[in-house]
Formats: sequence, C-alpha cells, structure tokens
Amino acid sequence: MSKRLAQVKKGKKLLDKVKVGNFLRLKIPAGKASAAPPLGPQLGQHSVNVAQFCKEFNQKTENVRYGVPIPCSIKINPDRTYNLTIHPPTATYFLFSAAGIVRGAMNHAKEHAGMLSLKHIYEVAKVKIEDPNLLGISMSKMCRMLIGTCHSLGIKVVKQLDTQEYEKFLQERDKVVEDQIREIQEKKQAKLLRTIT
Repeated sequence: MSKRLAQVKKGKKLLDKVKVGNFLRLKIPAGKASAAPPLGPQLGQHSVNVAQFCKEFNQKTENVRYGVPIPCSIKINPDRTYNLTIHPPTATYFLFSAAGIVRGAMNHAKEHAGMLSLKHIYEVAKVKIEDPNLLGISMSKMCRMLIGTCHSLGIKVVKQLDTQEYEKFLQERDKVVEDQIREIQEKKQAKLLRTIT
C-alpha cells in the first residue's frame, strides 16, 4: 500500500511540473490587430508579446478584406510562445454579406430580414467547408447547416432570386427596420422616464 502511495505522490509531482497552456478564441478584424483594448489586455494577461502577435496576425490577414471579423484560435504555451490558427469568417458574416443586410429579423415567424438563393448557400458552403473546425462534414450537410442558420437569422432561402424584386424587398425592409429601431428607442426612453420619476 505504501509503495502505491509513493507512486501516486511521484505522479502528482510530475503533473504539478507540467503546465498546460491556455487557449483563447477571439474575433479580430482583419488587418486591425493592435495592442489597444480589448486584444492587448487579453493577450497581456497571458504574457504574450502583443506587438509580435499583432504584426503576425495582420500579415496573415492582409489578403482578406480590411475589417472583416476573423475568428482565430490561440494556444498559449507555457514558455509564452503561441500557436495561431486563423479560421474563415463566420457563417453569419457570409450570409449577411450575401443577403446585403446588417441584421437579422426580430420576429422570424412574421418577417424576413433578407433572401438568399440555393446558389448563394452553395457558394458560402464552399468557403466554410475549408474551415479546420469543420473537417469531415460533407457539402450537403454544410448546406443544410447554412439553411438552418438562415432560418434562425430570418433569411428566406429560395430556389432562384430575381435581383429587381429583391432590391424592392430591401427598400421596403429598410423602412421596417427604421420603424423597429424607432419603436425600441421609444420603449427605452419610456422606461428611462419611469425610473427617473
């Protein structure tokens, strides 16, 4: 029994010596990594050389359109080095860009924020399937996942999309969004007045 206890203590000492690095997942705009908050403090608390990280990230994302939010995984090793893995932009970003909208629907049952054709879904799937986190997913499954994301964002998926009709839809949608924003602001002001009085 005492021999087994000694082995356990020895193993515990070995585990104490091995430090496991930290892992961060961040979204950083392409070409805009800087030591300013929030990125600088997040990396600084893990003793990472922030200037070196920013330079490397900006170099790796120079072929991406400036300002596109890029998800990345950073594994921080015990010796303060790091392994940076850059992923393609999120599916939501691609779907919003393809639909020409900046926000989803507030009430998915009653309204649509935008529309996409099946061809749009396929093109987004071709980009997303190369994401290292999504290895092994078939193209048909990726398309089904994107269609599900469209439904949750309030984007209607159609077989074909007429550009003139869609342009008219977006103009009408802009008016709906303005009304929704005005309504939200009025509710906030009414709530603020209630708390003051």
